[in-house]
Amino acid sequence: MTHTDPLAARIDALRADTPGTDHVVHFNNAGSALPPAIVTDTVVAHLRREELFGGYEAHANAEPRVSTARDSVGRLVGAAGSDIAFAESATVAWGRGLQAIVNSGQLRAGDEVLVASSEYASNVIPLLQLQRSIGVEVRFVPDGPDGSLDVEAFAGMLGARTALVAITHAPSQNGLINDVVGVGAALRAANSRAWYLVDACQSVGQIPVDVRAIGCDFLSATGRKFLRGPRGSGFLTVSARALAELEPFPLDLNSAEWVATGEGGERYEMAAQACARYEPWEKSYATVLGLGAAADYALDLTLEAIAARIGAVATSLRAGLAAIEGVTVNDRGSVQGGIVTFMKAGVDARNTASALRSAGINTSFSPPDYALRDFVDHGISGQVRLSPHVFTSDDEVARLLEVVAAPTSD
Repeated sequence: MTHTDPLAARIDALRADTPGTDHVVHFNNAGSALPPAIVTDTVVAHLRREELFGGYEAHANAEPRVSTARDSVGRLVGAAGSDIAFAESATVAWGRGLQAIVNSGQLRAGDEVLVASSEYASNVIPLLQLQRSIGVEVRFVPDGPDGSLDVEAFAGMLGARTALVAITHAPSQNGLINDVVGVGAALRAANSRAWYLVDACQSVGQIPVDVRAIGCDFLSATGRKFLRGPRGSGFLTVSARALAELEPFPLDLNSAEWVATGEGGERYEMAAQACARYEPWEKSYATVLGLGAAADYALDLTLEAIAARIGAVATSLRAGLAAIEGVTVNDRGSVQGGIVTFMKAGVDARNTASALRSAGINTSFSPPDYALRDFVDHGISGQVRLSPHVFTSDDEVARLLEVVAAPTSD
């Protein structure tokens, strides 16, 4: 795929915005990205206000900016700010959506749950718990010819027993982008009542994401990855259908109000908007504001430009790695993102990752247990994962390829 890169001419400014580039070569943005200075400054500034005036008082003063941050995150994914519930991570947000589905009695013995073959372990494991405790059946949608989720096969698997569809948009370990819009279209074409839960932790901040086009009931994402927000931040989008039909568990005094007591019995009422109903009372407002700053930074660059820049660097990486004797690039899919994975013949991937770290290059080692079905199906016992960003320079790509090409002891 050819990428036109509108940010290439701005590389010096992008790196100036990112102080970490002066200290490390960072190819681990799919793990935790280097944040722009505005994100860190925003977090620290709020913590300083808490230090001087108290946490509740600092929050009261910042409430208009919290609302603005919610709107910014909403714009990032095509949702209203009131449909955004902040969370500590994508995993917490994803679990919040799943809990609402389970708590509302939407999963019963014999129901089917459809997931992609490349699903992440943290998503599959709770579904396997439900398979054990409730008796649902977890089924894996096969890959298509290009290695991504086969939407046609998925449509053929839909039936009266399909109660939940859980798909990762950009899996963490194979470079591909699943067609979550196509999955949503297939659900609508089948007039399916299945709940649709999308994990977008690797796609939000990297490529354009639009929950309206996807048609999902819940979309979860994190701040720390390609969005470049603070660690400990994330969010969940909630559809109108989910707001009307589901009740999250547990509720607290932010998500519901205790409205009656005494002789008539105890009664509560849920908050009207998703931003309250799916969000707990206590949270780090410093990270919420930092997440808003990250969203604004991405929106200013535009997601289209970010996607083009990351795509161009990733394409260059894949070509450079493939040209090195003994290196196999494991990425697949007709649409690929900024996650690049590879192995070097005769060398344990852990040792390759260690050699890169010793050279001052941050990378990640991906073991099979992170996505067991995907690794087993493709015969991969471990691999090195690279994930560039808009601030990644050509010199950094060249330096990484030089280290990978050098002899590595096993």
